[in-house]
Amino acid sequence: MKAIILAGGTGSRLYPLTAAIGKQLQAVYDKPLIFYSLTALIAAKLREFCIISDPNNLSLIARLLGDGRKLGISIHYVEQVQPKGVAEAYLLAENFIGSDSSIMILGDNIFSGGNDISKAVENFKDGGSIFSYRVNNPEDYGVIKFGANMEPLEIVEKPTLPVSKFAIPGAYIYDSTVVAIAKNLVPSERGELEITDINRAYLKKKALTVNHLSRGYVWIDVGTSKRLHEAASYVEMIEHRQGIKIGCPEEAALVRGFISLDQFADLVKSMPTGDYRKYLETVYEDHQGQAESTA
Repeated sequence: MKAIILAGGTGSRLYPLTAAIGKQLQAVYDKPLIFYSLTALIAAKLREFCIISDPNNLSLIARLLGDGRKLGISIHYVEQVQPKGVAEAYLLAENFIGSDSSIMILGDNIFSGGNDISKAVENFKDGGSIFSYRVNNPEDYGVIKFGANMEPLEIVEKPTLPVSKFAIPGAYIYDSTVVAIAKNLVPSERGELEITDINRAYLKKKALTVNHLSRGYVWIDVGTSKRLHEAASYVEMIEHRQGIKIGCPEEAALVRGFISLDQFADLVKSMPTGDYRKYLETVYEDHQGQAESTA
C-alpha cells in the first residue's frame, strides 16, 4: 500500500498565519503540523509516500523532509496548482498510485493514541475503507448514517439535522479503482471534486467499510486558530506528562525498523542542539540499552 499526504488548501481559516506559509507547516507545539500525519503513516508501516501541495509550500515541505531517505522511506512530490477539492488528489497522484491501494491523510489532521490506522491498513483488502469518530458537532463534518447492524447506509455532508454523531476524519483507504472513480466525478456547487462523492460511489457498490476509531483515540482537524491552539495544548500536555513525543517521524522510523540504530544516531547528530535533539538522544540511549541487554 502507498501513502498520500494532501497538504493543500488555501488555509483561509487560519489567516494571517497562512499568509506566508501553509497550514501544514504551522507549529503544533514543537513540530510542524505535517510531522503528525507523516508519523501516523510511518507507524502504519508505509514506506512509499506522495506529498501534494501548492508550488510554494511544496518546495518548503521538500526542504523540510527531503527525499525521505533519512527516514528509510521514499517521498514523491506533486504540485497542486489550484485546490480543486480533496478528491483531486487521486487525479494528481494517478501515476504514483498505479495498480496499488493507497491511504491518504489530510496534512492538517492529527491522529494519535492507538494503532487503529495501522490495523485498518493491515486488514484492508479491496474497495474503500473510511474511519468514524464520535463528535459533539456533527453538523461541521461529513456524517455516516448507520443501519441496525452498524452497516453504513448513507453519507451526509454537514447535515442540518445530524443523522448520527459519527463524523468522517481525514483519512481514507481505497483500492486502485479510486482513480477511475475520481475521473468520473462532477464538481460540486463550490466547484470542487468532493471526497464524499468518492465514498458514496464505493457505498453504492456496497464496497465501503467503516473503521470505528476506538474510545479515547484522538483526532484533531487543525483547520482554525482555536483548533491549532487546542492541538498544541494536547501535545504539550501528553509530552510533558508521559515524557514521550507525539508526531516524531524519526522515532517511528526506528521503531518500525526502517532505519538502523546507527543510522538513527547519525540522523540525530546532524540536528542542531535543542530539546528535539535531546529527546531523540534519549530514544537512542534507550534502544542501545535494549540492544545490549539482548546481545
